[in-house]
Formats: sequence, structure tokens, C-alpha cells
Amino acid sequence: MSVTIDLAGRLAVVTGAASGIGRAIALSLAEAGASVAVVDRDADGVRETEERIGDQSTAHVADLTDPAGVLAMRDEVIGKHGIPDVLVNAAGWDRVEPFMDNDDEMWRTLTAINLLGPVRVSHAFLRPILDAGADVRIVNIASDAGRVGSSGETVYAGTKGGVIAFTKSLAREMARHRINVNCVCPGPTSTPMFRSMPEKLRDSLEKAIPFRRLADPEEIADAVLFFASDRARYITGQVLSVSGGLTMAG
Repeated sequence: MSVTIDLAGRLAVVTGAASGIGRAIALSLAEAGASVAVVDRDADGVRETEERIGDQSTAHVADLTDPAGVLAMRDEVIGKHGIPDVLVNAAGWDRVEPFMDNDDEMWRTLTAINLLGPVRVSHAFLRPILDAGADVRIVNIASDAGRVGSSGETVYAGTKGGVIAFTKSLAREMARHRINVNCVCPGPTSTPMFRSMPEKLRDSLEKAIPFRRLADPEEIADAVLFFASDRARYITGQVLSVSGGLTMAG
């Protein structure tokens, strides 16, 4: 029996698709046959992702901290493609520093992007999806920091813990509509954001992973691809860590 995942004829919307994990997810879904609306506030990055995918992709520049911008992006996507079948909330931001060195602007930015971003995007797309009686697979990208905490990322961890709780609660509300909502929690992953961390911290995190290496963004994308597929049709409200064994707690 073939184990290939086929998303031909489906539309996926991926936020944070200009680089890193978000770009890997967009490329993976496209490789499986989906048309992909790539979304990010980085105009150059999102257009580069669009070019790498080719004709089955469109680029949409949007700032997820702007409620009006999120709605405009939704209308643009639906106007070009129709209602999506897969929605991946992968946009995120972090700055590593001790909690007592944080400022209020940092907290507001973390919350606006990491927590309110998925909330706004999900709410915006669910309105026309529910009105049409359509189906969608929602996959949120949180972090293992949101499950077990992370020094130097205290408020970041709090926002990602919020994404986990949001996923579970939204899954409960959407279950009667047969809409699946799941969450992937990456561990340390080879991304531009990780490489921006202090070298000493990067080394210590890598040594703490039982597999003794960072995740590749494509390995996070594999988990998303599963949740986006029909093979996960009876799975909702779940949290999957992809961390090389760094976090093994249930």
C-alpha cells in the first residue's frame, strides 16, 4: 500500500512562509500537490518562496499584528483561490534574553505575533469556511518551550503555551463542524532565528538533544504534512513534539 500523501487539488495557506520552518512547510505542501498561498510580512522572502514553488503558489504580504491587514490578506487569498483546505499558522518571533532585561515593547510584540497572530488568522478564515459549511485542517506551530519552559525565552514560552491551549480549545469548538485543529511543537531547529542566538546557548541546546543534532526545518514540515493529510482525519486537539527526544514528557 502506498504511503504517499497526495494534496492535489487542495489549497494551503501558510503564514511565516518567508524563511525557516514556514518556508519548509510551504515547500513540503506544494511538493505533495497543494496550491500554496504563502504569507509573511517579509516581502522579499515571501516572493522568493513563491518563486521556489512555482505556478502553484501566490505571495501575500501581510503584517499579522494588524487586524485589518489580516482580513485584507484573507480576502485576497479567497479572491484568488477560494476557501482553503489547510491553514498553517507558522509565523513567529523571538529574542533571547533574561526575563528581567525584557521591556514592555518586547512583550507586546511577542504576544501580537506568536499568540494573537494565529488567533486572528484562524478567526478570519473560519468565518467564510463555516458560512460555506466547508472543511479545513488547521495546524498551529508552537514550540517545546511552551510545554516545558526555556531560560531566556520566558515570555516567548508563555505565548507558545498559549498557542497550545488555543489549539486544544479551538479543536473542541470546531469538532462539531468536523474541523481538525492540531499543534506541532518544534524543538531547537536550524533556522535563521536559532542562528541569531548566542553561540554558547546554541551549543548547550544542541548538546542537550538526545539525537545530538538540531532538527532540519523539513523534519518539522513532515509532521505538518501528516496533520494536513487525510491520514490525520480522526485526530484533533493534539500536540506533537518534534525535538529529537529533548522533551519526552506526555
